[in-house]
Amino acid sequence: MRVSFRGAAREVTGSCHLVTVGSQTIALDCGLFQGRRAASHGKNLQLPLPVEQLHAVVLSHAHIDHSGRLPYLVRKGFASTIWTTPATRDLCTLMLADSAHIQHQDAAHLAKHHKSFIEPLYNQDDVNRTIDLMVTVPYDRPFEIADGITGRFVDAGHILGSAIVVLECRERQNKSDLVYSGDLGRYNQPIIRDPQVPKRADHVILESTYGNRQHPSSANLREQLAEVVRTTAARGGRVLIPAFAVGRTQEIIYDLHGLYRAGKIPEIPIYVDSPLAIDVTGVFATHPEAFDQREPLVREGSALFDFRLVRYTRDVTESRALNERRGPMVIIAASGMAESGRILHHLAHGAPDPRNTILIVGFQAEHTLGRRIVERQSMLRIFDEQVPLRAEVQVLTGYSAHADEAEIVLWLEAMAQTAGHRPRVSLVHGEADAQDALRARLTAAGYTVGTPGPGDTLEL
Repeated sequence: MRVSFRGAAREVTGSCHLVTVGSQTIALDCGLFQGRRAASHGKNLQLPLPVEQLHAVVLSHAHIDHSGRLPYLVRKGFASTIWTTPATRDLCTLMLADSAHIQHQDAAHLAKHHKSFIEPLYNQDDVNRTIDLMVTVPYDRPFEIADGITGRFVDAGHILGSAIVVLECRERQNKSDLVYSGDLGRYNQPIIRDPQVPKRADHVILESTYGNRQHPSSANLREQLAEVVRTTAARGGRVLIPAFAVGRTQEIIYDLHGLYRAGKIPEIPIYVDSPLAIDVTGVFATHPEAFDQREPLVREGSALFDFRLVRYTRDVTESRALNERRGPMVIIAASGMAESGRILHHLAHGAPDPRNTILIVGFQAEHTLGRRIVERQSMLRIFDEQVPLRAEVQVLTGYSAHADEAEIVLWLEAMAQTAGHRPRVSLVHGEADAQDALRARLTAAGYTVGTPGPGDTLEL
């Protein structure tokens, strides 16, 4: 068996790993590289291998850095099966269409302003053909991917439908169990269940986004959110929250719902200003089987994302009108790293106002606008204009949907204990400093750990 690392190797985006067993090669994810436009576009044009050599794709979840190159793969001739969970397929129907739309918008913007033209990777027809290739399998049900490769999805606890991929690989008389964590979720998070632990593994491809950090306790996370809302509202400002349309937006709405019911935030409007997030919230409502039944609102059967203060703004005219409204408010809008979407308009309008707060609730990759906000750079480049950053910046990393260092180790140790041995580990989906710190900790605990670079291949 051979594993080749073609994306998210010593970086966070572009997840794609090839597994070859005998004559069969499959891909684990095929995500978009994100960051600086020219550099990321060049990477996205490089397919992991010729499409005729790829027998199938197994998709861990719907986030664009894991799924976003699939329509490009299809455009280039891939026509085999894409295996995933039912909720992931439903989310990809929305998210890949949104990705195609954003690419065409960017291309039009560059052409209008006489910039270097970057052709979109794919269009809606490519997205439709991609969705048609998806075959869904629920958690914990084996499925035959290719000769010598059987798969099974285990709940990753990251976003709705997210999966840990368990592969049983057979070659001649040899059998090996390969586990791909995808994006590993956190314990005791709202709405979504905790990550599950596969029973055995010989090799683990393990994400490491927060491999050198500990998240603050989530026990007082709602209170921190309430404090930001109360303080900003008291000075007449607005809370601007760049949030991923999938998962993070729903978590924030859910927590604001709970705070409102507890009387801990003032009665100010909460706008969800993202057509994609609105549609995704509808998908959440159709998959209650994935919810954590320990959560009070879930057990009650309440409408989790619908309460008196929340308002969903789908129309672009209504979105623009928010900038003319007076008084405090909360605006939640995509994208989560502030690289595109309606949040850009709100940041361009709101970043110069010291009454406002920009609330960061997730990981911000290098070279993104979100990272520059976290770094509190004095000037932000938005729509090719320099915008002063005078708004307060607050960062609540406890909202991350990624396991932190302790949670990664806890999950891995639980699997090693069940399997009766420590599996070999390859760290992916993390920046170098995070991977190096996690490698040192795991090595000290007795694991054999690698940090493969782009294109590296491992023989197992």
